Amino acid sequence: MKAHFRKVPINIQNSYSVRHDHLPNFGGIWHYHPELELHHIIRGEGVRLIGDNISNFSSGEILLLGENLPHTWRCKEEYFQNNPDLNVEAIVIHFLPDCLGKYLLSLPEAYLIPKLFEKAKNGMLIGGKAREQLAGLMFNAVHATNLDRIIVLLSILKTLAETEEFSPIASTHQAFYQSNESDTIRLNKVCSYTLSNYKREISLEEISSISNLSVTSFCRYFKQITKKTYYDFLIEIRISHACRFLIEDKLPTEVLCFECGFNNVSNFYRHFKKVAGMTPLEYKRKYLRN
Repeated sequence: MKAHFRKVPINIQNSYSVRHDHLPNFGGIWHYHPELELHHIIRGEGVRLIGDNISNFSSGEILLLGENLPHTWRCKEEYFQNNPDLNVEAIVIHFLPDCLGKYLLSLPEAYLIPKLFEKAKNGMLIGGKAREQLAGLMFNAVHATNLDRIIVLLSILKTLAETEEFSPIASTHQAFYQSNESDTIRLNKVCSYTLSNYKREISLEEISSISNLSVTSFCRYFKQITKKTYYDFLIEIRISHACRFLIEDKLPTEVLCFECGFNNVSNFYRHFKKVAGMTPLEYKRKYLRN
């Protein structure tokens, strides 16, 4: 897709930008900027596109995106239609690599920071204790002033640089970023249609027709862009909805699996463990414990 350059507004009196957003959605423009972006999704769910990766996102995610890495988030409209008073909520920090001075990166004590920026070029999905620490630090950054702003950012960089609790998001494949505008429209249609119809069976013939491609061409196109099959993508969307239902704890598992588009309980359990790495009960217990 053709990414759009976005100018990140940073006050000339500040070395970096931090904002706490409460918005109807995250916007839908596929864009990039020279600033690194640390993004904490406090509330919201849907699909995110980062580099050549397309995956589900949900509340609680923290990601670090490197310089000029194209990205966008697309929210699940259904969730907010059923909850009209809800907005998405996020804390977003933008900073240039040398925002604290060009000599910081050359200090021997700061050798991990250039390595961090290199890892961030593919995007980093942060997990574990590092995510918990960053959530608190990012909230502090919203309210910090003067020297405290610098101290908080250094603490954030230290946490990010030292953690091993992360997974890369995009690959080093660049062709996806340079493809044409028609790919943007096609992928938007696929995501929107899937998010609106995930509860029922979606055949390859059906989704291919939405894309104006043959089944063979669509499967090849989708796998090339996302590095996964369309059915894998559909299953991940269904599981992300199941996770929300489990957290809300309003429906028994034997009922919510059908609400998420699975045709039987055993099929749901098998796919849930494959995607989430644990059973639905283990997931619920882990969330309640945290």
